[in-house]
Amino acid sequence: MRLHWTATLSLILVASPALVAQQTTLNVIRHDQQLQQYRQMIDRGIEYLRLRGQAADGSFSGKSGIGPTALVVSALLQVGQAPGDPMVQQGLKFLKAQVQADGGIYSKESLHRSYETCIAVVAFHLANQDGQYDQIVAQAEKYIRGIQWDESEGVERTDMAYGGAGYGSQSRPDLSNTSFLIDTLRSLGNGPDDEAIQKALIFVSRCQNLETPYNDSKHAAAVDDGGFYYTVAAGGESKAEPLPGGGLRSYGSMSYAGLKSMIYAGVNKDDVRVRAVLDFLRKNYDVQSNPGMGQQGLFYYYHTLAKALDAAEIEVFDDASGKSHDWKQQLRDRLAHLQQEDGSWVNPTTRWMEGDPNLVSAYVLLALANCKP
Repeated sequence: MRLHWTATLSLILVASPALVAQQTTLNVIRHDQQLQQYRQMIDRGIEYLRLRGQAADGSFSGKSGIGPTALVVSALLQVGQAPGDPMVQQGLKFLKAQVQADGGIYSKESLHRSYETCIAVVAFHLANQDGQYDQIVAQAEKYIRGIQWDESEGVERTDMAYGGAGYGSQSRPDLSNTSFLIDTLRSLGNGPDDEAIQKALIFVSRCQNLETPYNDSKHAAAVDDGGFYYTVAAGGESKAEPLPGGGLRSYGSMSYAGLKSMIYAGVNKDDVRVRAVLDFLRKNYDVQSNPGMGQQGLFYYYHTLAKALDAAEIEVFDDASGKSHDWKQQLRDRLAHLQQEDGSWVNPTTRWMEGDPNLVSAYVLLALANCKP
């Protein structure tokens, strides 16, 4: 028996270099296949937007405001399209025509001025070459800082609206728009110590179902699951179904938005807020649906999931049962499955404009920008 074991061990040791080489080859093949799948998805999505998505004036779904156009242009630039690409240039030309005297970038009749400016300025920043958009970017940044809910609006820190951003200067703040504000300021090169980002963090922390020194909301301890909901302002609201016992239900897209916002604001991974939301997300890990919302807001959810886990530098996500997930590959596989024959993506559950293939395709490209093989 000992001789047999020794002989077997010798064979394994002799064969090991070959086995290692074989495994290396398999890994290279697998990576090439993943990269091919990734690139094909992006190329088909871009082709759809080029051939079917863009109107003659350069807009994408222009009847819905400038938001879809700004998201599409930003997404195209983030997945590698050159600023000089004709589709990108036409989109930027349309957006440039919406630059207002106050520095904001929005259509004059818009009720979503803060939101539209935030995403449009990112597009100009990404496309900025030789300083051609410096003035637009600087004025737009000043504009979005100016309408954040803070002392300049007569709002004190004790107010639950403090630090947040809404769709416009008069609309109540919410976590979605506040996360776009933080994203935008960070994209423009502002660090965690930026005053506006730190003010926004106060609002973000209050939107978490977690009782901490950072959360003095009346809702803090009602659910206490570590997840996030839509807004703590104006009495509080979750877009998910009400909980039988009261409180505001946490859900997936806002919880990833909360995680991402805290990371961008410099909150340490060992902070109780980050640990709590990661625990919530581990218990609710899902690439089939938006936890707490089902298919509603599914593609918005995908793009926040990808940005948040990438920002958290998580390559393998362990769920609450201990199962490990290669979330990037799982998300890519899911998005490949959902891609339409014409190259677009669309949600049959149309809440929040997700019946619009231009908007949804932009969300997918933004997600893919953060989960490259």
